[in-house]
Amino acid sequence: MEYYAGLDVWLRSCAICVVDGKGTVLHERDLPCEIEKIARYLTALPVSIERIRFECGTLSQHLFYGLKAKGFEVVCMEAREVSAALSAMRNKTDCNDARGIAQILRTGWFSPVHMKSREAHGVRALLSTRKALLSKTIDLANEVRGLLKIFGIRLPKTVKHGSFDDVVRPMIEMDEVLAHAMLALLDARLGHAANGSFIRETFALNVSGGYAALEISLTAGSSTEEGRRCDWQDAPTQSLQGWP
Repeated sequence: MEYYAGLDVWLRSCAICVVDGKGTVLHERDLPCEIEKIARYLTALPVSIERIRFECGTLSQHLFYGLKAKGFEVVCMEAREVSAALSAMRNKTDCNDARGIAQILRTGWFSPVHMKSREAHGVRALLSTRKALLSKTIDLANEVRGLLKIFGIRLPKTVKHGSFDDVVRPMIEMDEVLAHAMLALLDARLGHAANGSFIRETFALNVSGGYAALEISLTAGSSTEEGRRCDWQDAPTQSLQGWP
């Protein structure tokens, strides 16, 4: 007989329910959401688990590849379909959700979600980090501009990212009050810009060193069926041009 495990995953914990091919509940337990502890619990069961299933979420990629590396057959299901199926349940608890997920897995009434590769998520993380650094750098530059206006110092409308510090720092250092108040802002902005440049260079090296095979479109490993990918954030599409 085949046995199935359903996981209702939260940030720090998960509820596990194991059912057999007839839908009988065999085991239920709450565990920390850690791959080692989940794998140890499932391996220690007196039955062999046919499949493990959970709905798509922020920890899906981590759990999918982690449990797969432990030798389990893992299926990730679309969250909207699971929500619709579980909405008929009277008592909405973690334990009941795990039980319902296991029953859905047993019946096969679900659409599996394609899980993108770790390389694709790595490229996305790299671009998201650069986008955040660029945003903070621009915010700090605008803050410096606004503070300088109070003292009658108006910067040119256009100052390139690479030359902003060279233009503004001499003006600030001439006034002791401005230097005491604003040099920390310039130093912080310079640090963000340096980190952004490092990420840009790293990205370029990765493109030439192997990520080019992923086409750098962040659709590497994407599903052929539109709308079945586990995408919880829109892929950043900013250009790498214009960074110092």
